[in-house]
Amino acid sequence: MGSSLKSAVFLIESRMRDAARGSGDACFDLGVCYQTGTSGVHVDLIEAHKWFNLAAVAGLHAGQAARSEVAEDMTAREIASAQRAARDWLGVTKRMTA
Repeated sequence: MGSSLKSAVFLIESRMRDAARGSGDACFDLGVCYQTGTSGVHVDLIEAHKWFNLAAVAGLHAGQAARSEVAEDMTAREIASAQRAARDWLGVTKRMTA
């Protein structure tokens, strides 16, 4: 694995850990990664919406705006899937911290 790929994987793993601890900034960063296809991930608007939604739940106004922007390019079914994934993530992280 090349060093840039290792760095990208480390960044994603680090942001995931921070997101699991409730960091809205980490959720927002993950949303950007999935929206733009940076840090070694493929563009995935469902994942982007999920992370922006979680950032918004954490109180980030930028997360709300980004979630709305991504939703413009998604179907109702994709948005529903992203919302379900966000709820699932919240359920998992609550069990981890309980």
